[in-house]
Amino acid sequence: MSDSDDEIVRTRPRWTYVLPWLGRVPQLTRRQWRVLGLLGTAELFDHYDLGILTLALVQIQAGLAIAEGDVGTLVSVIRIGAVPAILAGVLADRIGRRRMLLATILGFTAATFATAFVQTPAQFAAAQLVARTFLYAETALAVVVLAEEMAASSRGWSLGVLGALGAFGHGVAAIAFAFVDVLPFGWRSLYALGVLPLLAVAWLRRSLPETERFEKHRASRVGSAFQPLAALARAYPGRLATLLAAFAPLEFAAVAALTFMAKTLQEEHGYAPGQVTVLYVAGGALAIVGNILAGAWSDRFGRRVTIAVLIGLLAGAAFGFYRSDGWIVAPLWILLVFSMQGLGVLFKALGSELFPTSYRSTASSVRAMTSTIAGSLGLWLESQLYPLAGSHAVAITWMLPALLIPLLVVALRVPETAARELEQISPER
Repeated sequence: MSDSDDEIVRTRPRWTYVLPWLGRVPQLTRRQWRVLGLLGTAELFDHYDLGILTLALVQIQAGLAIAEGDVGTLVSVIRIGAVPAILAGVLADRIGRRRMLLATILGFTAATFATAFVQTPAQFAAAQLVARTFLYAETALAVVVLAEEMAASSRGWSLGVLGALGAFGHGVAAIAFAFVDVLPFGWRSLYALGVLPLLAVAWLRRSLPETERFEKHRASRVGSAFQPLAALARAYPGRLATLLAAFAPLEFAAVAALTFMAKTLQEEHGYAPGQVTVLYVAGGALAIVGNILAGAWSDRFGRRVTIAVLIGLLAGAAFGFYRSDGWIVAPLWILLVFSMQGLGVLFKALGSELFPTSYRSTASSVRAMTSTIAGSLGLWLESQLYPLAGSHAVAITWMLPALLIPLLVVALRVPETAARELEQISPER
């Protein structure tokens, strides 16, 4: 590492100006800015793919002749891709974060491109399941790298910027979605276009350095490639159980609410694709702030207090969005996305902070896997509730009481991690 990498950069890099609401920017070194920029660029294009599925769900459903009652089940199957993603986290604790990040982005690129050519619902589910495997692995590893590279005082803010850039990718997807009815192959073109920036990111990743914390532990590692998974369960079983008990119910209730937003706007409130784009771009620009504010507020006031406030906001916004009509729908959509974006940042932070370097990637992948399974179960339950409720909106609001569980777990069991060095929070055992 050169001396210039340790220099504090006094001015913000140009790429940060795509996010005008960064708030008080902490002092970062040249290396830290480079890492944040590379990871954020990848996160942006990864979330483009995530955005296409929710935005174009109506068009995908029509194009592949997917029955209304099967929509939730299809999306839940796709999200199971997070289960094999845990392998990448385990390997990253053995062979390095950088190698696995490069592998995941190349795999995600190939699967995204393949989605444009599927002919049946089963093929679509298979291609997107593989894409999600690499995407969830990459996202989990990006959080770990950023947590290990940043100072304790700026860790939450940096993770917020990473989340904001991911949300910006949803905005890019929304702009592309505005043209879904005029593109030559409709929703298939949206997936095909997604491959170009992802290939550019794969090239950029070659300049991503290995984290210093991992390098310090490289020489001391012994045992098989899968040892981190067993060591994690032995060393911190209570913390792992607490984290999963808090995050799983949140995903269980929130994923269905997020998945059916664009569909509800179009089918229940009469929004055209172009109007959905306007809301996702204009309103989403405000909702993106949730990432940065959540990170900054949690650095200042603590992770637990910030999480509790955002859970309350999420519950109220989700209920209002699915049970209201008229002009209030748009601001409620903004609050719903704002709160979920912020909660995503904070639970990703906890997933990397509560565990030591030797199996931090494994823990982050376990969190991602568990959250995805919980979200898939929520979507499956929504499909079962749909015939009883008579609408997706009513079925989703029936699931919202599950948010009381993470509220209680965070208040009573989760240790505070804000502004503490990683080695102080989670020493090696």
